[in-house]
Amino acid sequence: MLVDKIRNRESGIVLYGITPPKKGTNSEKIKEIASRQLQRLQSLNIDGLILYDIQDEKTRTTEERPFPFMETLDSFSYSNEYLYSLPIPKIIYRSVGKYSESELSQFLVKASSEDNLAVFVGAASKSQAVTLSMSDAYKLKAAINGDLLLGGVTIPERHQRKGDEHVRVFNKMSQGCAFFVSQGVYDVNAAKNFLSEYYYYGQEHNIPLVPILLTLTPCGSLKTLQFMKWLGISIPKWLENELIHSNDILQKSIDFSEKNWLELKAFADEKGIPVGCNIESVAIRKVEVDASIELLRRVSG
Repeated sequence: MLVDKIRNRESGIVLYGITPPKKGTNSEKIKEIASRQLQRLQSLNIDGLILYDIQDEKTRTTEERPFPFMETLDSFSYSNEYLYSLPIPKIIYRSVGKYSESELSQFLVKASSEDNLAVFVGAASKSQAVTLSMSDAYKLKAAINGDLLLGGVTIPERHQRKGDEHVRVFNKMSQGCAFFVSQGVYDVNAAKNFLSEYYYYGQEHNIPLVPILLTLTPCGSLKTLQFMKWLGISIPKWLENELIHSNDILQKSIDFSEKNWLELKAFADEKGIPVGCNIESVAIRKVEVDASIELLRRVSG
């Protein structure tokens, strides 16, 4: 069970991440999309399924978004109504800043601590208007559903700029986070720097480490590459050049992602840092989704 693996601080947890269909999709189309997803997911060797909660991140950057922002169906409702037959835990993301206290409370009341986990996501930038702060969300969760296992988001690349990502993680742990899911990882050195600081800070302060689940995402086109960079995923220049000039950008990105994972896992294993991975496709093109399944099979095999 995923909850037990997290509570036992185990390494090797494997998740798969999806985004619900966009808002306004008719019910027949939703059923069709869900049916395809169920078919794809039933054969996979995964510990749990992440359902993302997309927020508009336009306040984070002045650059134009490569793909237009489209609001999606509520991830918790979609999971309950269309994916209930999938017998694995569902990790429901909540971008807490867009919910009122009563809306987040309703979710926390309904979420089952046996079938669900949650990940709270903060604002995309300091200038984003929010209706609920992260600290209020943590307090609400503790008061309403103390048994629900809670995770947080970590961004290794942010460590390059600010040098305090490990401190952010430990602060979130003190507020109830029992695991962390990273943003997409292409920069191995940034991830290693973060993991190193995380490890030594835990040693110095005698704090047991919780699982860090590193997100791997294939890139199948120059547009997807542009979108990933817009999302804030750091791609070293040499690697970007390799992808751009490759005869098969998708296959090249899968190979690099697998290599990155093996290097990071070896680094973490040597120190006893519990790490796992989360596989996703940021694009909805079938070839890129299929590539994410191939990557998942490689890393979990």
